[in-house]
Parts: sequence; structure tokens; C-alpha cells
Amino acid sequence: MPKVLLIVPAYNEKLNIKKTIDDIINNTNYDYIIIDDCSKDGTKEICKENHFNYLSLPINYGLTSGIQLGMKYAYKYDYDIAIQFDGDGQHQAKYLQDLVKEIEENNTDIAIGSRFITKKKPKTTRMIGSMLISSVIKLTTGKTIKDPTSGMRAYNKEVIKRFVTNSSLTPEPDTLVYFIKKKMKIKEVQVEMSKREYGKSYLNPLKSIEYMINMLFSIIFIRAIT
Repeated sequence: MPKVLLIVPAYNEKLNIKKTIDDIINNTNYDYIIIDDCSKDGTKEICKENHFNYLSLPINYGLTSGIQLGMKYAYKYDYDIAIQFDGDGQHQAKYLQDLVKEIEENNTDIAIGSRFITKKKPKTTRMIGSMLISSVIKLTTGKTIKDPTSGMRAYNKEVIKRFVTNSSLTPEPDTLVYFIKKKMKIKEVQVEMSKREYGKSYLNPLKSIEYMINMLFSIIFIRAIT
């Protein structure tokens, strides 16, 4: 059996974090580490009260730094697989075994929990941006990634090591292009995701547009040619 770590980034998820960890505990036997990104709403206190396994950052560094810290933890404690699993309650732990199975049985380097293998994307502003990112990834690499913005991703030991040794790598679509260029095997696994019950995503409409522009620029002018 592979040794699996779930990296759970959390920023102001006081109302969601317990449900998220309960879901993990009830549906898997995997280890987890919450990366509390200096939440202001009492997320850290909820983690402490429930004796969750967590690290709390002294200032708000952002998602990339939280995932990189989780990868360093996975590398230090010799995990075979690290999985990014959001702390907002939208990811469902019952699908994690499918991601692990994909890596373990098919020699896959990165397994993405995809919402859109068997279902079509809704035509929302965010999903139109996702379709555009998918198109640019296809154009620059020849590979189709149907859900490039999914935050539910499993990484094998080699990818964990690369995250630790290369600080430019992020949990974003442009890094998928980097790994495709490095001839690493990326597969998508069908999952379902829940709607957020509490709180709001940091990606409001304006930030969503800014995010999309940054991703497209990075894919075309940085990852695709380096």
C-alpha cells in the first residue's frame, strides 16, 4: 500500500474545515496535513480544538506557498503520493482512492480529479476561462486536459521531489504544461464536486479574469518554451 498524504490548504475556512477533515477520516485511511494560511476567522482554533494535524503560517502567503510547504512535509516524511484536497468542502474524499489507484496501477505521475470527462462544462464565465486554458494547453503541448483548473490533484514521489527542488512550480494549470514538457504522464479521473456551503471563493469575477490572463501568459510565454 502506498503511503499517502493529503495536503489541505485552508484560508478562512472555519465553517468548512471540520466537515472536510471528517470526510477524509470517514472515507479514507490516508494521512493529512492542514496548511492554515494565517486565517483571520478562527480556522486555526477549530483545528486546535479538534486535534487536527495542521501547520499555521505566520502571514498570508497564498495557495502556492501553502502547497509547497505541504510538499516539503510529504518529502520529509517520505510519502509516496501527495494529494491536494481543498479545505472548502467542495472536494469529496470518496474519490481519492480512484486517484491513488490511477498512480499506483498505471504508472501515472499526476492524476487530476476532473469534473468534465463524462460531463460537459457549464457555460459560466469561469468555465469559459477554463475552456480557453484547455485550448491553449492543447495548442502548446498537444495534450487535452479537460479540467485544468481542478484543485484536486494527486502527485507521485518524483513530482513531490520536483516541487521541493523547484520553487517556481505551482498548483496551477501552467505547471501542468511544465510537466507535460518534461514527458511526465498526466491522467484525468472522473469525480464529482460539491457546492461550497459557507464562505466565498477568493476568485470573484474580476480576479477570475486576471487569473485567466496570467495563466494564459505563463503557459504561452514561459512554460511552453522553457
